[in-house]
Amino acid sequence: MSFNPAKVQDVWKDAGKEVQFTVLALKRQDQAKELAAVREFIDRFQAITRSLRIRAQESNLKVAVGFSNAAWDYLFPNAPKPKELATYEGIKGDKYEMPATPGDIFLHVRANDGATVYEFMRQVMLFIGDVTTVVDETHGFRYFEGRAIIGFIDGTENPDVDEAKDYAVVGSEDPLFENGSYAFAQKWRHEMDIWHTLSTETQEKAVGRKKFDDLELPDGEKFKNAHNVVSQVEFNGVSQNIVRMNVPYSDPATGITGTYFIGYARHWQVTKAMLESMIKGHDYLLSFSKILSGQLFFIPSKDTLDQIVNGDLTK
Repeated sequence: MSFNPAKVQDVWKDAGKEVQFTVLALKRQDQAKELAAVREFIDRFQAITRSLRIRAQESNLKVAVGFSNAAWDYLFPNAPKPKELATYEGIKGDKYEMPATPGDIFLHVRANDGATVYEFMRQVMLFIGDVTTVVDETHGFRYFEGRAIIGFIDGTENPDVDEAKDYAVVGSEDPLFENGSYAFAQKWRHEMDIWHTLSTETQEKAVGRKKFDDLELPDGEKFKNAHNVVSQVEFNGVSQNIVRMNVPYSDPATGITGTYFIGYARHWQVTKAMLESMIKGHDYLLSFSKILSGQLFFIPSKDTLDQIVNGDLTK
């Protein structure tokens, strides 16, 4: 096998304008029934995606679906497992923590319009709804110029599209699961009243970049715990990357506003190291934020999805 973009789910393409993240838990009442529903869901979700791309040609629909380690063990107990798939159990430091939350099935849906996102989710839940409960459903949106809700351009450190596959897609190191990806989903809530009391200069030092033109600040002008300092990691002297497609979410009237972080990686260990560095380094963004959820999911290749549909992973 080798890298084949046609076999990869949408894990390195644009973040979309209207976005929905859904985390589902299997009811764990009847494994055979739930497995049958999951197999039909996987079969149908691919057909629904193709159909909506025809029906709504301007929608630019992108979809990724994945399974947690707990779901893999429950649904496919006799099957091989992606090498780095593990249950995220949270990270706790001396000042901040990033908790883990349960979840079995993860859906990341985005399009240019909310109607397409709605119709996709409406249809797929017809096949998976009876055997799952909703852990979390978050609706995100594209903010001005693709900025984070705190006003800075987001995803600046993302690799170019041509390079993204090297950071987001499993390669020959795990041949059974090549063209898959490790997705880490994490929901942040921000105290925006606190953030807005800071001067632009302080905000820039906290993020590590200029707010208007996105230029990176010299190291000497950043806070030591600036986000783009503590979120960077190296393995053996080589800087590591993942693909981020974070989006804001908000209920402005209630003051509930935050960021849904989604990182796709070739290696879960890279994302995990970034999270640990942020906690250890007291990332400035954590000073006005609370982490509400977090879990790791594996996004199978389309070949692996076909194996699920055909029952090959359960033999």
